[in-house]
Parts: sequence; structure tokens; C-alpha cells
Amino acid sequence: MSKHHYFFAVKLPIEVKAFLKEWVEAKKQDFPFAKWVHHEDYHITLAFLGFAAEEMKYEAIQTMPEVLKDEHPFPLTLHQIGIFGPHKKPRIFWAGVEHSNELIHLQKKVYNHLLKVGFELDKKPFRPHITLARKWNSPEEFDQNLLTAIENNLSFTVNEIILYETHLDQTPKYHEFARFLLE
Repeated sequence: MSKHHYFFAVKLPIEVKAFLKEWVEAKKQDFPFAKWVHHEDYHITLAFLGFAAEEMKYEAIQTMPEVLKDEHPFPLTLHQIGIFGPHKKPRIFWAGVEHSNELIHLQKKVYNHLLKVGFELDKKPFRPHITLARKWNSPEEFDQNLLTAIENNLSFTVNEIILYETHLDQTPKYHEFARFLLE
């Protein structure tokens, strides 16, 4: 068993990461969260594996191209910001994307395949998001009125899925372990 966590995710293009980095820098003072995610670590998680047994991880890597063979690149658009956790002291601050049937379909396909491989996955409904920060860090309650649309509805193309490996002692902490292109 590896000491690292693994997860499959949509890789965001450099320009999306740069846009979100600039947005965060401009708005950070309005959102006192304790831990901000490094912009290179921005992604949309499809399935979190946790610690992955080597044989299961390699079976997932070997079989994922067949699972994705009929999947094609598709557009997503940044849309809004939101929170997870208690409304007064949220755990997660995120950027969301407009609803996408293609993204929902892709996530289900990846998720169901990983279940067949033998992974025990989170059963919570899929809520596509890009984590920007964690842990509200203010004596004042979070102001729900700050949750607005992202001004520049930036669109981008999803054209690759990555199996990321987590290195908690590094920044950025997510490293590409395997790449799968949508063609």
C-alpha cells in the first residue's frame, strides 16, 4: 500500500488556473480562510481513491483507456463560487462550473469503472467544483451575500483526465501519476 493518496480528476488548462489565481488574489481579503490551495493544484475531482493498493491502481491505469475510448473533449464554463460545510463557518470554498451533462456522464463512467476494479469510493452525490480554500478562519460568520457568479464566465475544453498522487509535504502537492486523453 502506497503512503500517498490518489484521485482521478479533470485537469484544468493553464489559462483557467491563471484566471482563478488572479481572481483569488483580488478577492482573498474578503474570504479569511486558513488554507488556500496552490493554483497548480486546481482540478475537478471525479473519484477519490485514497490509499490505493498497487495492483488495483495499476489495473485502473491499464483499463481506463478502454473506459474512455468513446469519450470526446467537451466544454465547461466557470460559473460561480460556493461553500461546503456549515453556512456560518464553511469547510470548503470553491469555484463551480455550469451544469454539464458530459461531465456528469464522464464522472459516472470513471466512478463505476473504479467500483468494478474494487475501490471503495465516496457515496456522496457528485458536486463538480474546484477547491480554492479550506477552513473558515474568522470570529465573524461567513457572509452568504459574498457568494456570487464569477464575473468572466471563462469557458475551457476538458480534454484529459489525470490520476493524481498527493504529496502532502510539497507545494504544489498534487503530481500527475497517469494521464488519459479524451479524443
